[in-house]
Amino acid sequence: MCLPDGRMNERRVKAEIMDETAIDRALSRIAHEIVERNKGTHTLVLVGIRTGGVHLAGRLAEKIRKHEGADVPLGEMDVTLYRDDFGRRAISSKLKPTILPESIEEHDVVLVDDVLFTGRTIRAALDHLIDYGRPRSIQLAVLIDRGHRDLPIRADYVGKNVPTALKERVEVKLREEGGDDRVVILEEEGAS
Repeated sequence: MCLPDGRMNERRVKAEIMDETAIDRALSRIAHEIVERNKGTHTLVLVGIRTGGVHLAGRLAEKIRKHEGADVPLGEMDVTLYRDDFGRRAISSKLKPTILPESIEEHDVVLVDDVLFTGRTIRAALDHLIDYGRPRSIQLAVLIDRGHRDLPIRADYVGKNVPTALKERVEVKLREEGGDDRVVILEEEGAS
């Protein structure tokens, strides 16, 4: 965020809310809940929303494979072009293709994202997914639910509920992106 004088407003870490162990534990629990709710894996498809959701979906698929001995089809999607604020945001030159299994028809699709905030990214993901077919069900798994919805969207599987102020930002850092696994709350410098 820019200040009136053009300088960038810095954010500082207010709190670390999950470390590597907590993230792994939450993903293990979510993987078990997904399998239990869907009575196995035979109709499951996991679809990660870029970028963090893709990594988390891969980890969930691996946990399900280890526990159930079954490979769950994985997909990934970039919802940039489906966002309702598309015209107001800078378009990234890093748009990537959506990759889904051969068919999602009659499957139970679990959308996976790192942080659920206003619900607008999930709305975009739902619109995008429906363009590929009609799944039996669409469920939502998130690592962090921070509240502040603009839309009536609720996650089916949540790693951790973290009440936040609107000015705060939740940042999920994952080893797949070159760092340590951790989730932090950032706040603007000088915020109290």
